Amino acid sequence: MTKQIISSRFFQRLLEIIVPIGSWFFITLPLWLSPFHPAIVAYFIIAFDLYFFYKSIITAYSAVLSYSEILFHSKINYHKKLEKLKNSSFLNHFVVVPNFKEPLHKLDSTINSFVENNYPFKKIYLVLAFEKREVEVLEKAKFLTKKYQGFFKDILVTYHPDLPHEEPGKASNQTYSVKIVDKYVVNNHLRREETLITICDADSYLPKNYFSYLSFSYLKDKDRIYHFYWAPVLLYNNFWKLPLFVRIQATLSSILRLAFLSQRNNLIQVSTYSTSLWLLKKVNFWDVDIIPEDWHIYFQAFFTFGEKVKTIPLFTIVNGDAVYSGATLKTFANRYEQEKRWAWGVSDVGYVLKKSFQTPHINFWVKLRKVIFVAETHLFWPVSFFILTISASIPPLINPIFKRTVLGFLLPKLSGLILTLSMTMLILYIYLDIKIRARVNMKTPFFNLPLLMVQWYLLPVVSFFFSSLPALDAHTRILLGKKLKYKVTEKV
Repeated sequence: MTKQIISSRFFQRLLEIIVPIGSWFFITLPLWLSPFHPAIVAYFIIAFDLYFFYKSIITAYSAVLSYSEILFHSKINYHKKLEKLKNSSFLNHFVVVPNFKEPLHKLDSTINSFVENNYPFKKIYLVLAFEKREVEVLEKAKFLTKKYQGFFKDILVTYHPDLPHEEPGKASNQTYSVKIVDKYVVNNHLRREETLITICDADSYLPKNYFSYLSFSYLKDKDRIYHFYWAPVLLYNNFWKLPLFVRIQATLSSILRLAFLSQRNNLIQVSTYSTSLWLLKKVNFWDVDIIPEDWHIYFQAFFTFGEKVKTIPLFTIVNGDAVYSGATLKTFANRYEQEKRWAWGVSDVGYVLKKSFQTPHINFWVKLRKVIFVAETHLFWPVSFFILTISASIPPLINPIFKRTVLGFLLPKLSGLILTLSMTMLILYIYLDIKIRARVNMKTPFFNLPLLMVQWYLLPVVSFFFSSLPALDAHTRILLGKKLKYKVTEKV
């Protein structure tokens, strides 16, 4: 028995570190392989650059397609269509707002966005999911409950305590609060299949049509109980307050999320999303010993029910806050920590690999596609910057003989050309950025237009400090067996 436990732990540990090892392997490959096989390194770099170019085209195309769909769906009167659907009034919406030390004005604004929705039935329940360890939590709960009592069917307030064997954070808080919601649903003779849980970050403002659009999509979906529903959270709410570097990162993150929306085969929800209480109950809610919970809950469901589980796109915009702490340096530090926490999602790779071996009832090729997708996503995160920017100059520098070959001479030039072609996609990003901000009433002053063009020259610096480096930090921590403590991102 002891040997089996040791073997199981060793296997689990091996699965956890596969991608972090891969990250360091590919980043350092030009350094240790160039002295012996520089041509192999050159072909690897060129292949990577070409693949990045292909991904850039796909991302730009998908982002434009998503924006076109958003324009199309914005013209559809979903609350009118919903009223015509049979049994549409039977649905119950529980909006869970997990929070810890969030400013009261931020919570107030978020909840107010729920009140301003055009959902035709008063079947929305507010769930304020507080952490018990927060000092001012009772005063916040009292204020918000009193102010909004008349706007919701009911308001539930939960206080998540520090429990053993739990990782403090969003996942454990949501599990605690939604279990209370589940008891409430049972006690009030509601059906889990007709109960939708929306997880809404404390700084995410739901669009006016969210609940009507969600309800209509859910009722028209024959496999609805197996599905998640997601509208992209675009980080524009505090756009002009942000320091320049953080603003660039927020824009890029928003465009990438927009692009994901149209990639239905690989779409997995992040941040703010909805699903049925039935599905959450079936997978025993969120695992409480993990930090990144959005992709993880998707894979919990996927490895229970297989390819029935999907994330369905909602072509509307959830407007959120980017990291902003007031002072510039403090904002930079918090942005770095946020990216590191997101990149900690590489821990899902080990979970996905382990579950792939344990679920023979799920089609092998479907599982393999999921494994490749999640591994590729987390591998590219820290690796891309290094391969795209500096790797092409390393083989000729380390191996002077290779520099005198045709391939050695052409490598930096060819790599630079491919990267330049990839960067032309930024023209579309700039256009989409301006159009989207206009839709969320974050318009561009005319005198800021030149800055919006010039700022993209800083993208390599921004990508290094606020994407690749924190991701590599997270990977290295997992490789060394160090834990990451959940830190709430400050947004004032």
